[in-house]
Amino acid sequence: MILSSYPTLDLHGFDREYAMYRVDEFINDSLKQKKYTIVVIHGMGEGILRNSLYNYLKKSKKVLDYHTDPVNTGSTIIRLIKK
Repeated sequence: MILSSYPTLDLHGFDREYAMYRVDEFINDSLKQKKYTIVVIHGMGEGILRNSLYNYLKKSKKVLDYHTDPVNTGSTIIRLIKK
């Protein structure tokens, strides 16, 4: 899987609230463009953004599944539900 070919959102420098706002926009825009596999870069640090992202994704009805990229653990691959 070549991640650079998928729409990507980089959350570096964002606080949790703004990051989740951007993730929500990114998911909605991706669905409008019929892009069902996306990548969010959250970094590896203390896991604050990753944990916030996973809590958001777990509750979202637009998300089919998600997992940490095995090559770069600072990013998450998300598959969206096709409508």
